[in-house]
Amino acid sequence: MLAADDIGEVPAAPCCPESGDETKNTDVKSDMNTAAPAGSEQLSQGGSDDALLSYVSAFIEKEVGSDLKSLKTLGKLIEQMTESKVKLEEQVLTISSEIPKRIQSALKDAEESKQLLDEFLEQEAPLFSSISSHLLTAQPWMDDLGAMITQIEEIERHLTYLKWVSQIEELSDFEEVLAQLHWPFTSHTQSQTVGGSRPAGTPELYSSLETLFCQLLKLQASDELLTEPKQLPEKYCLPASPPVTLPIQVMLAPLQKRFRYHFRGSRQTNVMSKPEWYLAQVLMWIGNHTQFLDEKIQPILDKVGSAVNARLEFSRGLVMLILEKLASDIPCLLYDDSLFCHLVDEVLLFERELHTVHGYPSTFASCMHILSEETCFQRWLTVERKFALQKMDSMLSSEAAWVSQYKDISDVDEMKVPDCAEVFMTLLLVITDRYKNLPTASRKLQFLELQKDLVDDFRIRLTQVMKEETRAALGFRYCAILNAVNYISAVLADWADNVFFLQLQQAALEVFAENNVLSKLQLGQLASMESSVFDDMINLLERLKLDMLTRQVDHVFREVKDSAKLYKKERWLSLPSQSEQAVMSLSSSACPLLLTLRDRLLQLEQQLCFSLFRIFWQMLAEKLDLYIYQEIILANHFNEGGAAQLQFDMTRNLFPLFSHYCKRPENYFKHVKEACIILNLNIGSALLLKDVLQSVSEHIPATAALNEVGVYKLAQQDVEILLNLRTNWPNTGK
Repeated sequence: MLAADDIGEVPAAPCCPESGDETKNTDVKSDMNTAAPAGSEQLSQGGSDDALLSYVSAFIEKEVGSDLKSLKTLGKLIEQMTESKVKLEEQVLTISSEIPKRIQSALKDAEESKQLLDEFLEQEAPLFSSISSHLLTAQPWMDDLGAMITQIEEIERHLTYLKWVSQIEELSDFEEVLAQLHWPFTSHTQSQTVGGSRPAGTPELYSSLETLFCQLLKLQASDELLTEPKQLPEKYCLPASPPVTLPIQVMLAPLQKRFRYHFRGSRQTNVMSKPEWYLAQVLMWIGNHTQFLDEKIQPILDKVGSAVNARLEFSRGLVMLILEKLASDIPCLLYDDSLFCHLVDEVLLFERELHTVHGYPSTFASCMHILSEETCFQRWLTVERKFALQKMDSMLSSEAAWVSQYKDISDVDEMKVPDCAEVFMTLLLVITDRYKNLPTASRKLQFLELQKDLVDDFRIRLTQVMKEETRAALGFRYCAILNAVNYISAVLADWADNVFFLQLQQAALEVFAENNVLSKLQLGQLASMESSVFDDMINLLERLKLDMLTRQVDHVFREVKDSAKLYKKERWLSLPSQSEQAVMSLSSSACPLLLTLRDRLLQLEQQLCFSLFRIFWQMLAEKLDLYIYQEIILANHFNEGGAAQLQFDMTRNLFPLFSHYCKRPENYFKHVKEACIILNLNIGSALLLKDVLQSVSEHIPATAALNEVGVYKLAQQDVEILLNLRTNWPNTGK
């Protein structure tokens, strides 16, 4: 057994260092593990004496055991333990001296790290701001880059698609079948040969055509990859439409290639001054292929239940070539009036034939959409106005301006329209035909305003010429101007009931309502069709017409009054009675009046149109009626012979002058007619009527008595005055 002192020399297992170099700490542990016997871990963890004794007992038991011979090694064991103790003490001293240095070094490193961290934090704020600013600046680039990447991906998809299409085309024999049918047809005869009575293909060939056409019809083509012309800008406002079906696109391909070859680039056939070349070419292609499309392709589409019209689909594809060409050429022609006007003329002719001959629907994209583009349209309006004004100058300065083209054809020349007025209205009609197929109502309304401006300008010009002819109000030119005004007014009134202008009226109503341009009353009149789009112009023309007619009536009336001076002075009191004359004859003093009246009526009947002359003679008759009544009848007294003579002059001579123009001319001379009735009543009837008129009160009018003798126009007071003008009363005191 070992002594307690010896046992006390055995070192306890060291505790783990609190801090220090990891490598050094590892070496210490290694040495301690080498020197300490097994079970030192239990000793290090036990703090009581019992644990220590147990550890020593176990250590000795392990090293010495019950074999006494083992005691020989005890010295060696003590020596080893002593060496271990010395090493441990050295290590403890070393560690104790190095720990403060290491702590200082660690603190220094920590301070340096903190300083670096502070510097990094200071740099972080401006760097963050700079990065944020850069990101904001770079964002549009990133967006553009993203869009480009998306496009690239889309293009890659299309390329892949094209590769498949190319492979499909290589496997198909559709184009080869078309080639065997001599497609495309370059002449009408060739199309008849293929589609008509002399078939160029065998039944097997047409069967292959049908099979391949149906297969292509089932393929879904990407809109961007179709071979039709590129999409035109939105400013042309083309109507939305599906792409041309794939088999029709394949059939169109050689024609599209030919069109671009001949009418693009520097080819001699691509001449801007000759738009009719490519327009006529497209019309010819449509015509050459119509029969084949109707007879061979349309049945295929009908068989598969497709709603597509082969001919219209084919036409639509070719028209798109025209639209692309126009969109390219028009900007180069805008400021050359001659070339631009020629282009518009040719395009309108093309549109007319396309719609009328080939049945092209107005709902499809057409050349009118290109002409409706704002810049082009405004230029079109300007040129249209310019050439219209030039035409007006030319027609008014022509020697035949005031002569009717149909003056030698009586049944045609009812309106007696001078050439200038007919040419002008033809000009307006042509303008209507030119713009009536525009795709939008707003564009049509702008052209309508142009027409109204032209009408107003022509009215002003007519007024100016009329004022020059005022001194010769019955002259040929003055009458021609009046006929022109009447004709233009009548035609505009007729146009106002035309469906096209009624539709424009409805469109104008909507525009006016949106912009609050008109009053509610005016809007109501437009909506109820009580007024028309031409009302303003018609009213001005009617006012001018009435003014001119009034001038003519006044002129003739002055002449008639001058020629009636002798008739006014006729001795109506002393004329012989009818019984004293063998035959009643016209008063000699009335001849100048009636001759003047007859000559002027004949003259104006020949120079004015029927409707104007009717207004003229009715106005003149009204004035003449009042003149004779007031200036001749009421200004004189009449004996029986004078009253009879007056009645004879009026009923047998004056009234018949107007019987050529109406059945009952006396109805236009009611004052004179009824005055003659009163003056020529027999004595008994006159006395009775006079008594009746004197006996009636204000509340009981003598209408019945007056009507009984044939008086309807004259008032009771007028009849009493006329009765007092009679001098053939009996000597009864009355």
